[in-house]
Amino acid sequence: MSRAAEDANRRLLRARDAMDRAYAEPLDVPTLARIALVSEAHFIRTFRATFGETPNRYLQRRRVERAMFLLRSGDRSVTDICMDVGFSSLGTFSRVFRDIVGEPPSAYRRRGPLPPVPTCFAMAWARPSSFGEAPGA
Repeated sequence: MSRAAEDANRRLLRARDAMDRAYAEPLDVPTLARIALVSEAHFIRTFRATFGETPNRYLQRRRVERAMFLLRSGDRSVTDICMDVGFSSLGTFSRVFRDIVGEPPSAYRRRGPLPPVPTCFAMAWARPSSFGEAPGA
C-alpha cells in the first residue's frame, strides 16, 4: 500500500474514531470531513467505499447499538435513552431503531435484561450488522 493510501485510511479512521467516541454529540459531515482533512463529497464517497456504508448510517448504527444496551440494562424511558444517544426526535429514533434492529425499541426492551456475561461480549453479540438493515426490512 502506498504512503498516500495509508495517510488517507488513517484520516478516515480518525473521523470514524471521532464518531465512536462522540456518538451522542451532533456530528455532521462537514465536521467529520474537517477531521479527515478532505472535502465533504470526497469524505462521503471514500468513507462508503472503505467501510461499506455512509457516515450518517454508521453514526446511526453506533447510536442504536448504545441504545440497545441501555434499553435492556436499565429502566430509563425510551425518550431519555433516545436523547442520550444523540437523536433529537423520538420518531426518528424509533424509525431508525426499527430499520436496523427489526423491532421497535419498546419491543426490544421487553426481551428483558441482558444476560450476566462480560459487557464486551454482550455488546458484540447484540451489535447490529454493518451490512444492511434488519432481516425482512
